[in-house]
Amino acid sequence: MKEAWIIDACRTPRGIGKVGKGSLAGIHPQQLGATVLKAIAERNALNTADVDDIVWGTSSQRGEQGNDLGRMAALDAGYNIASSAVTLDRFCGSGITAVNMAAASIAAGFEDLVIAGGTEMMSNYGHEGNLGPIFMDAGNLRLREAHPQPHQGVCADAIATLEKISRQSLDELAALSQERAAAAIAGGHFDRSLIPVYRQDGSLALDREEFPRPGTTVEALAGLRPAFEQLAYAPLDEQGTSYASLIHKVYPDLKIQHVHHGGNSSGVVDGAAALLLSSPEYAKQHGLKPRAKVLAIANMGDSPTLMLNAPVPATRKVLKKAGLTLDDIDLFEINEAFAVVAEKYIRDLGLDRNKVNVNGGAMALGHPIGCTGAMLIGTVLDELERRDLKRGLVTMCAAGGMAPAIIIERL
Repeated sequence: MKEAWIIDACRTPRGIGKVGKGSLAGIHPQQLGATVLKAIAERNALNTADVDDIVWGTSSQRGEQGNDLGRMAALDAGYNIASSAVTLDRFCGSGITAVNMAAASIAAGFEDLVIAGGTEMMSNYGHEGNLGPIFMDAGNLRLREAHPQPHQGVCADAIATLEKISRQSLDELAALSQERAAAAIAGGHFDRSLIPVYRQDGSLALDREEFPRPGTTVEALAGLRPAFEQLAYAPLDEQGTSYASLIHKVYPDLKIQHVHHGGNSSGVVDGAAALLLSSPEYAKQHGLKPRAKVLAIANMGDSPTLMLNAPVPATRKVLKKAGLTLDDIDLFEINEAFAVVAEKYIRDLGLDRNKVNVNGGAMALGHPIGCTGAMLIGTVLDELERRDLKRGLVTMCAAGGMAPAIIIERL
C-alpha cells in the first residue's frame, strides 16, 4: 500500500448552536463548509481540478444540510467542477470516517489528492424540513425490539451507573476540560488551524471559540440539575415506551442514576473542518510538505443499547492494525460526548490523564456532530507539532454503538 499523507488541516471556530444565540446561526451550512474548503485550497495553492474527491461528514442530512453538502460547499468555495464530492453519515463518527475513507482511497492507489472533513449546523436542527429525531428514529418497532436504542444522554447515565462512576468524578473531568480549553485558547494552541467565518455581506461572523465557559468549577457544576432524567421516562408512544424502558429490555434490574447535565455533556455548536490528504507522489511533484501520515484506521461496533462504549475496543483494534501498544501513542483525543465516555476510556485503558484531551474537549468546546472527528485530528496534529511528539490516536463514540479510530504519525 501507498502512504497517505496529511498535508494540512483547518477548521472554523465553534459557534453556539442555537438560533438567536450563536454567531454562526443563520449562515447557510454550504457556506460554512465552503469557508474551510476555500481556506484549505488557498493555504496550499491547490489546483482544485486535481482534487480527486471530497469526502464530507454531515450527520443530519435534512433540509439545508441535505443534498450532498460536500459537493455544494465545494462549488460555493469556487472549486473546479471536476472535483467531485460525497457526503456520509456515521453519526458523531462522520468526521473521522471521512478522513479514514480519504486515506484508504489514497493508500489503495486509487486517488492522489483528497480533501476530507465535515459540517454540522446544530442551530439548523429546528428549521422546517430538518425536523425529526436528532439521534435515533424510534419508529421502526421491529428494529427497536431487536436492538433497543435509547437517547444518548440516557445511555450515558446508564453506563455511569453500570460502571459505578460517580457524578463527582464526571464533574471533575468537565471542570478540567474547561480549564485545559481556556489554557489552550490563551496559549494560541488552536491558532494555526482556526479560520474566521464571514457573512455573505463580508462582515465578520466569528473568529474565536464561542462555547467555552472559563472559570467553571466543580462546585458550580454540582449545582446543575440532571439533564436526562425527565427525558428518560417520557412516553415515546401510546404504549408508554420510554428511553428507560428500552434500556430495561436489556438491563431489567438497572436503576439508572442520572448524573449528566449541561456542564458534563458535550456542547451544542456549529462548525466545519477540512483536512488535505495526498499520495507521496503527488505531494513531491507539487511541492506539498507533509505534516503527518496515517498509520492505521479501524471501525468497531458495540452494544447499540448502551451506544457509547465502542471507543475502547476501537482503540485496541486500531493499535493492533498498526502493530503498536498504548505506550507508543503520545497523545489521545477521545470525544467528550459525555463525561462518562472519556472517563471510562481513560479507566479501561489505564491511560495517563496528561496524554488525553490535553487542550480540553467537547464539554468545553462543543461537539458539532458530523465534523468533530475531523476537528480532533487537526487538533492532535497541531499539538503533536507544538510538543514535538510523534503519534496521536483519535476515536469517538457514535450512535448505533459504533466508533471509528485513526492513528497518525508526524513526518
